[in-house]
Amino acid sequence: MPPTRMTWTELVDSVRESGQYATRAEAESVTRIVLSAFGGHVVGDERVDLARRLPVEAARLVASQIPVSRQLTAAQFVESVAFRVLGATPATARWDVSSVLSVLPRAVGDDLVDRILKQLPPGYALLFGRAQLTPAA
Repeated sequence: MPPTRMTWTELVDSVRESGQYATRAEAESVTRIVLSAFGGHVVGDERVDLARRLPVEAARLVASQIPVSRQLTAAQFVESVAFRVLGATPATARWDVSSVLSVLPRAVGDDLVDRILKQLPPGYALLFGRAQLTPAA
């Protein structure tokens, strides 16, 4: 069962705490950038469910993105975010991405995050603050 729907303020405050951002405005900017970048990588029922469970403002950011034609690796995704954040480096972009994605399980539920991770190339679990599990041979 998904958690109670977070408000936009609760989501941004969670990102601010997770990323230890100095201001709420900085956390909000990072949240908008990362969710916009991420929106095109989630497709199908998972995209619909993600939009349903996120606060309305966040849902719009995800749903307004055109699905990507080619999935990026986790490293490429972080690099794409670095291009969107003024003055970002790969290290700071990884921090930003993880600060946002690591709060999604609380916002939308572990079950949905598990389903989303199954759609994405290996490496994304680490961005959600999870171990990258690989199937046994």
